Amino acid sequence: MIHELPLERRTLHGHFSRELPPILTIDSQDSLRFATLDAGWHAVPDEQHFDDLDPELDGGHAIVGPIEIRGARAGATLEIAVDAVEVADWGITFGDGEGMLWSLDAATGTGTGPAGATVQLAPFLGVLGMPPPEPGVHSTSPPRRWGGNIDCKELVAGTTLYLPIPVDGALFSAGDGHARQGDGEVSGTAIECPLTRAELTLTVRDDLRLEAPRAETAAGWITFGFDEDLDRAAAGATEGMLDLMMRELDVGRRQALALASVAVDLRVTQVVNGVKGVHAVLARDAIRMG
Repeated sequence: MIHELPLERRTLHGHFSRELPPILTIDSQDSLRFATLDAGWHAVPDEQHFDDLDPELDGGHAIVGPIEIRGARAGATLEIAVDAVEVADWGITFGDGEGMLWSLDAATGTGTGPAGATVQLAPFLGVLGMPPPEPGVHSTSPPRRWGGNIDCKELVAGTTLYLPIPVDGALFSAGDGHARQGDGEVSGTAIECPLTRAELTLTVRDDLRLEAPRAETAAGWITFGFDEDLDRAAAGATEGMLDLMMRELDVGRRQALALASVAVDLRVTQVVNGVKGVHAVLARDAIRMG
């Protein structure tokens, strides 16, 4: 079943909290279809879409949700299939505090921006996640083991993200449209943009237990590490990949480590959200087991 979520004040919030009431309750394997504002609550440049934002509760990304999923229990895994991500006709990137507008063309998949430069678009949702299990108001800015502001450019339409569920019901939210981003997101922003359509399918996986996020793309597997220290983030992504390789390739940890050193790439997801991100990538055709 596909649930259409209207773009209105009641469906948006700017923080994570397990105490936020869900805007919708769905069944596992149901889909969501929605439009989004950009991260700064804009539908058009220079004008926030609502005039009643609370600085404490709406100071973060404009995200849609929370969505409660029947039967979701803390400790299980939420599978998020990214079915579609379609950009609006504008975006913005900041460089040293100066906002630079982009003209986006969804039909051709191109964007034209600073100095007349044109890039191919690869749109994705920067924020996909659930609230921490601790009570209170939590910022949308850092990525966490339950998702959030992951800002990984690999999570385009056709990919699947897997997140540990922190609270019963899951209370999933999504937003922060990016038309394109480089690994690192070095200025602090991608091409931040509203989305005219995003579609996600949410499935509760009781057969899979994870300590940290992982993803599956057409090209292969991705694992994530988050920490204020980049080295520890890299170590976390590596440990996640070793666990995945042991499961998927049926090898021991030492064998997985040796194979990872040969076939796994570590990439800096982003360095600008307080908590840094690293993702480890294993191409689907990188290793053939005998």
